[in-house]
Amino acid sequence: MQPVGKYLVFLGLILVGVGLLFWLAGNRFNWFGHLPGDIRIEKPNFKFYAPLTSMLLISILFSFIMWLVRRFF
Repeated sequence: MQPVGKYLVFLGLILVGVGLLFWLAGNRFNWFGHLPGDIRIEKPNFKFYAPLTSMLLISILFSFIMWLVRRFF
């Protein structure tokens, strides 16, 4: 169970780092969530939002980070 604990701590540190980045950057990440490919439908009494491109970007970034971790640790 020790490797799972290490991964959870590492994931927590990454999450804290990303949170600090968004907090300190302020409004510099306004583009995130408004990328081409993010679906937004707004009608009276109905809102639908599917951030497909944004989630794909996060997935690619997370996969790259995990590849780096496995490669060097």
